[in-house]
Amino acid sequence: MRDAKVLNRNPVALLLTRPQEASARFVSQLPQDLQAGLQVLHAPLMQICPLGDQISYEGYQGVIFTSANGVTAAGHAPGSLPAYCVGQRTTEAAKEAGWQAQFCGATAAALLTRLRAAPPLSPLLHLHGRHTRGGVANQLTALGLPCKGQVIYEQQLLPLSPEVIREISAQSNVIVPHFSPRTARHFASLGLDQVNLTLIALSESVAAELKGLNYKDLRVSKAPDAISMAEMVRDAAVRLAHLEGDNPAQ
Repeated sequence: MRDAKVLNRNPVALLLTRPQEASARFVSQLPQDLQAGLQVLHAPLMQICPLGDQISYEGYQGVIFTSANGVTAAGHAPGSLPAYCVGQRTTEAAKEAGWQAQFCGATAAALLTRLRAAPPLSPLLHLHGRHTRGGVANQLTALGLPCKGQVIYEQQLLPLSPEVIREISAQSNVIVPHFSPRTARHFASLGLDQVNLTLIALSESVAAELKGLNYKDLRVSKAPDAISMAEMVRDAAVRLAHLEGDNPAQ
């Protein structure tokens, strides 16, 4: 593949700020030849800490998962309760944990639209992290689908190590995919005003948290999912490698 050869001659770094397992899964979605040409830097900016609180499903007709982290924290399904899920990865994780999982779109807004169009039995229980957006439980309740939210894990922010900061500064081109507004805001607060950064945001709300930084480029994914983000990373890596090849003096 011609683009892969260019990338091997002009390497590009990929900085991954999600927890290690999620980052490894994301890299696996990239083409093999592209993986070989990328210098992957793992620097998690968040760790997931399950609270271990007891979850009572008594009286609920179904659960809502808006993140695979919620599935992990909840554990194995207690029975045959349906789980209404945001995102393919969340849906797959819920199925693996024994839930009767249904994919309800790539965003919380899509889930709300789906459940409003085909109302399930209620009340429902939304199992989520300490920091969440959209007020899913309140919005469903307002639509006539009683729903309660329960926090079952913490999303603890982490700093970048001095070693990673030095590595970022030493690179000509660093691609950084961002998947959530909170971690994007945290990244922007770290003072990495680097013109070697190419930032890729999952959505406009994620991109809005990054616009105060200095950077080489900022682009928004065509769709709010990991597959589209992987395509954006691939395109950015090949584009940057070509630019470096055209400007060897830089």
